[in-house]
Amino acid sequence: MANLKEVRNRISSVTSTQQITKAMKMVAAAKLKRATNAIVQLRPYANKLRDILAQVSASVEGNDSPYTQDRIPTKVLVIVLTSNRGLAGAFNANAIKMANNLIFSKYAEQHARGNLRIIAIGKRGHDFFQKRGFQVIGNYNDLYNDLNFLNVSQVTSYVMDEFKAGNIDRVEIVYNEFRNAAVQIMSAEQLLPLLPPESSQAENAANEVDYIIEPSKEKIIEELIPKAIKTQLFKAVLDSNASEHGARMTAMDKATENAGDLLKSLKLSYNQARQAAITTELTEIVSGAAALSNG
Repeated sequence: MANLKEVRNRISSVTSTQQITKAMKMVAAAKLKRATNAIVQLRPYANKLRDILAQVSASVEGNDSPYTQDRIPTKVLVIVLTSNRGLAGAFNANAIKMANNLIFSKYAEQHARGNLRIIAIGKRGHDFFQKRGFQVIGNYNDLYNDLNFLNVSQVTSYVMDEFKAGNIDRVEIVYNEFRNAAVQIMSAEQLLPLLPPESSQAENAANEVDYIIEPSKEKIIEELIPKAIKTQLFKAVLDSNASEHGARMTAMDKATENAGDLLKSLKLSYNQARQAAITTELTEIVSGAAALSNG
């Protein structure tokens, strides 16, 4: 009977866990819909902004913007996007792993000299790098509580000011790019200096549309470059946010399915143990009755 009690307790425990994972899946699905709408709506704007910048830049001789100055990357900043919570499969582990690979392969010399800093947006990444002695700047874990362009722009403005002042030579972003609920692509993008458009692409774009520009192309570029940089980081944060909810929904769906399979196995074991116990009791009763009749 002790075995039956143990199996019953396990069935009860797995059933409770399955209810929790099912509820978390539903919550993640609701959040995913809002996050997906946000990134889907931003992407056309971000792509068009990049195209306009490429078209206008292609027709301007020389660009002396402080955000396009390509310096030797002596001092590097890596922005790592993770989540504040776990239970999202390999979402956080993949982002941290790619950031580590980027640091120790591309910027190992800067890290060894203490010239590499990290901005970790998300508690998981922040705790990981802080515990391992990296130079983690600030705490932006509350950014997801009120995710909007203005709040993300505060981070971007700080990074842009540091780059403009010469305190940073290179800025890279590591994040999960959202494709769908089941697929997130790890991406590493250079945020600063702003990469110039490919020459052939810029020439083709410039020939496609003839803009009427006021007050001047130089003034437009001066306004567009900071906007493009802020939009690029905001897009990465929205991508990461949607990827988190997609990864969590997928993980909880799989956990719910696994709990169902485990329940089937436990119920089968319980029924087999119960049947064996009943058979043993019947055998004892029959044997006892036979012994009494023989006596």
